[in-house]
Amino acid sequence: DASSIVDIFQSDVPTIPRADTDPDLRFYCEKAGEEKLTIQQVYQQVNPATVLVVADQGENASVGTGIIMTSDGYIVTNAHVISGGRSCWIALDTGYTYDAELVGYDEDQDLAVLKAVDAEDLPTAEFGDSDQCRVGDTVYAIGNPLGELTFSMSQGIVSSCDRAINVDGTPFNMIQVDCSINPGNSGGPLVNLYGEVVGI
Repeated sequence: DASSIVDIFQSDVPTIPRADTDPDLRFYCEKAGEEKLTIQQVYQQVNPATVLVVADQGENASVGTGIIMTSDGYIVTNAHVISGGRSCWIALDTGYTYDAELVGYDEDQDLAVLKAVDAEDLPTAEFGDSDQCRVGDTVYAIGNPLGELTFSMSQGIVSSCDRAINVDGTPFNMIQVDCSINPGNSGGPLVNLYGEVVGI
């Protein structure tokens, strides 16, 4: 229900159960790709690792998108997607669902990491270096606009690489793009021509 999508700048602390994770776990970006992919190849490569994220807030739910980083279920999304959440679950493009626990979040960067419970052999995305983005680069956004399980894709260009904005006193530096991004896309991947995630 698109009407259940919450104010993206609320900052209620989530009470989603915490995942029991290895504190020494590290994640690394891939070396820049060498061969550009077609639009269809980008979608085929990244969409299976894109998930619907639903955070139960009691009477309402916050709906967004996430991207799978590891085959055992570490997922990155926006912090505002899980803001105020009491519990959380994710759905793959196949419709298969997992309960999710919270690893951590950073409101200042608007990022959160979830862990799909008892997940294994999940499809994963490759992550690139966002510092390599240049104005004019073609990018794609994949997600669930309006909170529907659609996994749609939009295309655009990088309009600004380090766009400084201020929201309710909080500064953000963002990649500005001109591809369509709607409520429900929050937390989804921004992807370059090599099929690498360069933004959330």
